[in-house]
Amino acid sequence: MYEGTLYPNIHQTGTGIYLKILISKRGYTVRDIQRHLHLSCPQPVYRWFKGQVLPSVDHLYALSRLLYVHMENLLLPRRERLPEGMGQRLAAYYGSLK
Repeated sequence: MYEGTLYPNIHQTGTGIYLKILISKRGYTVRDIQRHLHLSCPQPVYRWFKGQVLPSVDHLYALSRLLYVHMENLLLPRRERLPEGMGQRLAAYYGSLK
């Protein structure tokens, strides 16, 4: 079902968590991403991390170049079920970044 998002095929919350994990793993801060993308404030990055919105195509492209991954690999698809243990691992890892 649609679940109130504008992107029914992309898991916004999962994508946000994944972006936060990947950016942190590569040693970048929110301010680093803000500067790299020429954003006037850090709020869009925090909104991505919370799964409230997705980055624009331009921002996805810039992030993919910065993080050395393909654009489509920055987005998590919406599935009926995550692979076994994935939900728990994401939740545990996300909790450890706070």
